[in-house]
Amino acid sequence: MKRGEAAELAGSCGLGAWTAFGVLTMVVVGHDGIPLFADADFLSSSVGHRPDVAVVLARGLTDTGTGVIPYALAVLAALIAGRTPRQRGLAVALCLGCLGAGQALRYALMALVTRPRPPLTDWATHASGWAFPSGHTTTAALTAGLLIIAIRIRGPRGTTPLTLVIGSWGALVGLTRVYLGVHWFTDVVGGWLFALGWLGLYVSAVARWLPGRWALGTTDTDTARGTAEPTGSTAGGRTHATPEPTDVAREQREDHAPDDPGRRGRSRPA
Repeated sequence: MKRGEAAELAGSCGLGAWTAFGVLTMVVVGHDGIPLFADADFLSSSVGHRPDVAVVLARGLTDTGTGVIPYALAVLAALIAGRTPRQRGLAVALCLGCLGAGQALRYALMALVTRPRPPLTDWATHASGWAFPSGHTTTAALTAGLLIIAIRIRGPRGTTPLTLVIGSWGALVGLTRVYLGVHWFTDVVGGWLFALGWLGLYVSAVARWLPGRWALGTTDTDTARGTAEPTGSTAGGRTHATPEPTDVAREQREDHAPDDPGRRGRSRPA
């Protein structure tokens, strides 16, 4: 896919996701943060089905969506996407910038919405701050998106299974927040939509404004080959050099009569 097409697709996905996120945010604010739709049903079902082993696994999985791990995975995504040291350095800055700026914007939205969390008696892990959108969900979804994009850029074998595994991890981190009782389900949906919207717009901006020589997934040789203009005509997959004017003039002198005032401009008889 060309860079312009990728930028347009990412931008469209980002705008669509943020439109849905805006609608959900207005509904949450309009209901003063009370549970929506099936929020209470999901929470009561989670509280009623919590064997000790499942709680331990859920806590371990939910911890991967915060702290150092997401930023380490973002750096890994950058190293996968870049091929040269210069590209990898730029990719690290872009991935960390995407994750850090997304976190800052999410904190601002949480402070504006101020949605309370579920009752403390239902919690099975520690949590802090407001509920909407879910922080662990947003962070894990952004990190998973960066990893998937990096893998798609390089295109190694087994891309589809890796994409499914990474996407499943990003989704499960969000679901553990509901299972552990610290978020409503619509908090998690809001985190998914926010992450998709922010990532789509960020990728669209990078694809549009990043100079071609910095394009990720290419080498300096590929860039030089793409910008070089071949001379001559191409036929059958081979490039033929354009004859020099001296050769054409020599052939014309050989096929015609010598300069003779009486026979100027006429061909030599067979």
